[in-house]
Amino acid sequence: MVLGKVKNFFVSYDCLNDSNVPVFASGDYVSGRVIIEVTGEIRVKSLNIHAKGLAKVRWTESRNAGSNTAYTQNYTEELEYLNHRDILIGHYRDDDCCDEGSTVLHSGRHEYPFSLELPQTPLATSFEGKHGSVRYWVKAELHRPWLLPMKVKKEFTVFEHIDINTPLLLSPQAGTKEKTLCCWFCTSGPVSLSAKIERKGYTPGESIQIFAEIENCSSRVVVPKAAIYQTQTFYAKGKVKEIKQLIANLRGDPLMSSKTETWDGKILKIPPISPSILDCGIIRVEYSLMVYVDIPRAVNLTLTLPLVIGTIPLHHFGSRTSSVSSQCSMAMSWLNMALPDRPEAPPSYSEIVTDEYHQTCRELPAMRAELDGPLYAYMQEFRFHPPPLYSEIDPNPEQETITQDRRSDVCPSR
Repeated sequence: MVLGKVKNFFVSYDCLNDSNVPVFASGDYVSGRVIIEVTGEIRVKSLNIHAKGLAKVRWTESRNAGSNTAYTQNYTEELEYLNHRDILIGHYRDDDCCDEGSTVLHSGRHEYPFSLELPQTPLATSFEGKHGSVRYWVKAELHRPWLLPMKVKKEFTVFEHIDINTPLLLSPQAGTKEKTLCCWFCTSGPVSLSAKIERKGYTPGESIQIFAEIENCSSRVVVPKAAIYQTQTFYAKGKVKEIKQLIANLRGDPLMSSKTETWDGKILKIPPISPSILDCGIIRVEYSLMVYVDIPRAVNLTLTLPLVIGTIPLHHFGSRTSSVSSQCSMAMSWLNMALPDRPEAPPSYSEIVTDEYHQTCRELPAMRAELDGPLYAYMQEFRFHPPPLYSEIDPNPEQETITQDRRSDVCPSR
């Protein structure tokens, strides 16, 4: 037998999406194939796969222990999310190097399918950071007699989905700050900043509409700005390492003294970024929108609004989690369009009561003797009494006021 050679050895995934990128979530089945291309014939003791998911943190710090000595302290931590092994050919044992019990692969292409289920528990989203990472992969090992094993590894991406269609992430975020500038013994007027965004949760590719008002009562020229920051926090051995990175920013026009600038929905687009990681024990990835006023020769006036970058975008129609305030405002706007500006006067008595009705009323006194009694007297008085004039005063003003107050407390949408 002519000894063959392994021409190609790799792992291929069966993708679940149209982009041909292996992306999965907790509870999904990760399936694929280990492909071996050989020339000639080879003997194989075993073909194994090992699927692993690992969050890992590592950084070093230099410390001084005196005037002439210094040492480096390493901080590492790991958190395992997935550990799965499977045999595609043969068995795990590779003690002997003989040909007994081996499988012969003939020349050509050979595919060996595999499948595994990701844990149902929440998984950390795949991430590559400054001092840590969250990675998932499948490693295949090909063991042959009298040869070193061949190993190949291929990563896949896991997204722990964050649905922004929740009351917490749909709630508006707002804040106000003010700063008084001082120069030696002179006190300048204050610089005030108020900012608001529509919600807390967004997805990559969306645009944030910023509503802000900046009032400059100082003697300096200030510049309003806004930026999105990503904060990476790593935990190991009781220590914390934090990295802050700029994601996107914008700049407003310079604001002169005693002037006010208003942002009526200024747009800041979110670039393609990793979703927030909030449930991992050793790595956190958080985002924030910083609206601030750049003040020369002074500390900036800064307002920070928290953000959550999710994976499931906003449902514009049919969302059950839209805020009550937006529903009320929509109902009030509808009422304002439906109701006239001035109420119309009620019709006159002659327009409602016809001549035939008058004639019937004149004949009723003759029948009074037959239907005499307190009940008929009350009905007759209520039935044929003409309506009051439009200019008459309500005999019970207090009761009507209480009723209107109670009605005004009820949201129109309810």
